[in-house]
Amino acid sequence: MKISYYGHSCFLVETGGKRLLFDPFISANPLAGGLDVQSIRCDYIFVTHTHSDHIADLETVAANNPEALLVGIWEVSAYYNAKGLKTHPMNKGGWWTFNFGRVKMVQAVHSSVFPDGMPAGEPAGYVIDSADGVLYVAGDTALTMDMQLIPMTCPTLDAAILPIGSNFTMDYADAVIAADFLKCNRIIGCHYDTFGYIKIDHKEAQATFEENRKELILMDIGATLEI
Repeated sequence: MKISYYGHSCFLVETGGKRLLFDPFISANPLAGGLDVQSIRCDYIFVTHTHSDHIADLETVAANNPEALLVGIWEVSAYYNAKGLKTHPMNKGGWWTFNFGRVKMVQAVHSSVFPDGMPAGEPAGYVIDSADGVLYVAGDTALTMDMQLIPMTCPTLDAAILPIGSNFTMDYADAVIAADFLKCNRIIGCHYDTFGYIKIDHKEAQATFEENRKELILMDIGATLEI
């Protein structure tokens, strides 16, 4: 499984021969100026929630990838289906098998509404279970006891993508606790540094994880790693 970081909370996951794009927000990200959103190619677009810093480039990416399938909670799927996009609706709790592996939508504690004021259901996270590995993408969330259900109901995680910027989501100290809940010691950080509200001390964050015998990976924008 290959994971490429496009800044903020946007990741491209390559698994099972398919390309999964999460929360496309690139062109308005001041830290992602070296990336060209028009060049992104994907087979799936996953939406955790509909704040602008997670969907700003969604329709652009969808227009450039007309065969891509958008996966989101029921209200998100219905909203984009009405705009002509191909969608697959989900809700929290169950699995669905796609042509790259299976996916479970899980709880996230946050808020969600479209920029135009339309309701967007609830925020969510995803567990991706493929032959290449198992990945949890938390989306924007506070620390929640529900994270303890993931190792009880899903295969062992190879990595988890967690927000660490605080203010709008949990911080890196809470992410250490989340890692314990998830029984996963390899954490990829997201939702930090993009705006003034969420700037973090990288050295302090990674030291906090090291003190707890865990790994915090802070990827460079445009970088790719393999798990």
